Amino acid sequence: MKIVLTTVMAFAISFATASNLVEGDGIIGCATQDNSVSKPILQTTVETGEVRGDLIEGSMALYKAIPYAAPPVGKLRWCEPQPAKSWSGVLHADKFGPYPPQPTTYHGKVTMSEDCLNLAVVTPATRKEDKLPVMVWIHGGGFQTETYGNDIFTSLVKKGIVLVSIEYRTGVLGFMAHPELSKESKSGHSGNYGILDQIFALKWIQRNISAFGGDPTKVTIFGESAGAISVSILCGSPLAKGLFRGAISQSGGFFSPWSDKRSGHIVNSSQKGAEEQGLAFQKHLKAKSIKDLRKMDALSLAGDNVGFGGFWPCMDGYVITDDYYRNYEKGNFNDVPCIVMTNSDEGAMFTREMSVDSYKKNVESTYGNFAQDILKLYPGNNADETYSSNGDLFRDNGFAWPSFAWTSLHSKYGKSSIYAAYLSQPSTMSVLGDKKRHGVSHADDILYIKGDFQLPGNINKHPVEAALSDIMQNYWVNFAKSGNPNAPGMPYWPSFNKDKETTMQFSNGASLISVPNRDKIDIMDKFYKQIRETTESERDRLNK
Repeated sequence: MKIVLTTVMAFAISFATASNLVEGDGIIGCATQDNSVSKPILQTTVETGEVRGDLIEGSMALYKAIPYAAPPVGKLRWCEPQPAKSWSGVLHADKFGPYPPQPTTYHGKVTMSEDCLNLAVVTPATRKEDKLPVMVWIHGGGFQTETYGNDIFTSLVKKGIVLVSIEYRTGVLGFMAHPELSKESKSGHSGNYGILDQIFALKWIQRNISAFGGDPTKVTIFGESAGAISVSILCGSPLAKGLFRGAISQSGGFFSPWSDKRSGHIVNSSQKGAEEQGLAFQKHLKAKSIKDLRKMDALSLAGDNVGFGGFWPCMDGYVITDDYYRNYEKGNFNDVPCIVMTNSDEGAMFTREMSVDSYKKNVESTYGNFAQDILKLYPGNNADETYSSNGDLFRDNGFAWPSFAWTSLHSKYGKSSIYAAYLSQPSTMSVLGDKKRHGVSHADDILYIKGDFQLPGNINKHPVEAALSDIMQNYWVNFAKSGNPNAPGMPYWPSFNKDKETTMQFSNGASLISVPNRDKIDIMDKFYKQIRETTESERDRLNK
């Protein structure tokens, strides 16, 4: 039974007053807006020098590119991040830094450089002593693409937080492992450089965010897609302990088993398997050694015409110590409050037209003895069914099941609260444009958190989505302020319990439901259990 807590009509009607919500007692509630505005911190000093930002929207300071680490070039390519060098004078951070080297397929002509380890800060603070909560954004892009400068959430900053958006190395430059690199490393590891960048940035934030009026004891990390997977990895990595007090995942988790050969979202790779991929990449480019690869231009390694990809975080025993499912069972994770959200049609972005026969063969080859059960739940008897079911399979094994595993394990073995969310708001507006879908696409959540529906050109066309955007943003900011999304006057959101109606559904308002698509999630849970046991048995056999 669905417990309806609010209605779309009430939210749409109240949006005008919702836009006047202000902070009170550490949470957002209804009050009269104080229109007196002081200038935010437009110039400050960090550990490497003085930096100046620009005034935006009359009340916020934006610092577009502050180096948090040395450029990972030359001998520092495929090394752990190193401290940034100091500068003289005042650095005017008025331009976003370059994209990490990556294919231009999705972006067209953009500026790229290995010298990309920058972060942006947006602050409404007028004094360093303001000690505002801090939200740190980690962008998505499949660990291959995108940039930190695309998502600057002023919508959240206006509600009383400091925002930081961080860049990290992607693709081959961020995630290639190689035997020579492992030998070079003091800890004997390689790969996961992009995650090490994120950890390095979080340490920089601990040391420097007070200069922007932020509180280093109130840091919440949040991200989408690969950024959400990164959040999950950071929640389980011993190297990130103590660097944040809360986490928000928007479509992603890192709970698959691992072996020496990665298999999409289903099986992650060991460092050994990732090293073999690195050797194959070296051979593909006809290079003789890492020394040769370090001499090559970055776009020769990561650009449009390389013809080799798929680099991904690996189980290196250093950043990622083991299967996170097992680590959570053992209590080996950073036990902080979390929000974990998925969307109703995540797979629409990735699905394609395919024949009935091709779909059936694909299911049989992927799911083995689970294939017939899968076909009953994800039927493919005609073109429409294969398109929809193929997308739903991607949604559930790529996003929904890892999120379910995360919330279930944390609620069982953690002391802090974890909250589950499901975004299913019907809308004609989507990042997919006119591509066929039956719900909320992967990455559509960013439109809500970023406030795209609230823009002047959209608010009248999409009043329900605009109101829902405000609700979601308030939950996110309340969570950043207190570690709890709840506030007076808002629908109460309990901590997750897989057997009760505790998942907050964002659709025509906010209401509590049971785990969405539970029959499908249950079969995925059984499937992953078998894969986990199979990979563990194989490792035990090889280690005897």
